[in-house]
Amino acid sequence: MGSAIGLRDDFDGAALRRLARGSKSANQTRRLLALAEIYDGGSRTAAARIGGVGLQIVRDWVVRFNARGPDGLLDGKAPGARSRLDDAQRRALVEVVERGPISAIHGVVRWRLIDLVQWLYDEFAVSLDETTVGRELKKLGYVKLTARPRHHAQNELAMDAFKKGFAAELAKVGAILPKGTPIEIWFQDEARVGQKNKITRRWARRGTRPSAPKDQRTKSAYIFGAICPEHGKGAGLVLPFCNTETMSLHLTEISLAVAPGAHAAVLMDQAGWHMTDKLDVPANISIIALPAKCPELNPVENIWQFMRENWLSNRVFTSYDNIVDHCCDAWNKLLDQPWHIMTIGRRKWARGS
Repeated sequence: MGSAIGLRDDFDGAALRRLARGSKSANQTRRLLALAEIYDGGSRTAAARIGGVGLQIVRDWVVRFNARGPDGLLDGKAPGARSRLDDAQRRALVEVVERGPISAIHGVVRWRLIDLVQWLYDEFAVSLDETTVGRELKKLGYVKLTARPRHHAQNELAMDAFKKGFAAELAKVGAILPKGTPIEIWFQDEARVGQKNKITRRWARRGTRPSAPKDQRTKSAYIFGAICPEHGKGAGLVLPFCNTETMSLHLTEISLAVAPGAHAAVLMDQAGWHMTDKLDVPANISIIALPAKCPELNPVENIWQFMRENWLSNRVFTSYDNIVDHCCDAWNKLLDQPWHIMTIGRRKWARGS
């Protein structure tokens, strides 16, 4: 029978016991105490009894400890099977995921794991299951995300051009004002709220599907909302129509919320009742038109989403007056939480003076 493998001489029993007290791994602690027994002159059988293992396992611990010290007694993750995709195939997988499917060719409008399994087989004759492909995608940094809506006819360069040129647009406003006039940046939009209401996500027990009331009646009202994210304030009205007259009423409401001596640059989309020459624009307001089909530039869109998800969805409105009451209540709740206006509405490219 061969002789027992000796332990390295840069440790002793007391040192291993100190390490065992500070270890956060129960298995490492047990192994350290077992080897400490050997350092103190105990037998390998006694060490095996302390570790709760056989002599061969104690020998393995000694080999690992001699090679890597205390870290060698930590549990390591099994390396698993070697990946069946090489680097070139992974790059090709990334390219096809980024490019997305062509519905006329691939028959789907978004990649599913089963589609990528088939693509890998067709392209490289590599047969993988869906779980393996999912793991490969996660290693490459991909997760399944909900796409952000974008207008189908949007000019992709229009938003960047507007952001880069916004300072110049603001300077045009400032040029017609008395020197030193502070300019507040406001965003404006309208939201229709009606009896055909939306149903939002809600927490529920796994395996169940929660229900929420859904009305089929058609009464509705419009929230005219404007926010000044830098100052956490807003101005809103609930009105029955969207037209030039109601828009003029809202501009008057905004003008009353502008700080005394300041001027408001109000950013809004190019709806007909926003851009008409018949609009009655107060003296302390200048309108800046957002690019067409670019709702992402208007943070009031995110305000509407916040209000619907928290206060206006998953409910039935009994009448028009009931709709107005709930809309007013929701808007007033928003004004009482200026930090939400700031965090939802601020944009780096939009700064006042």
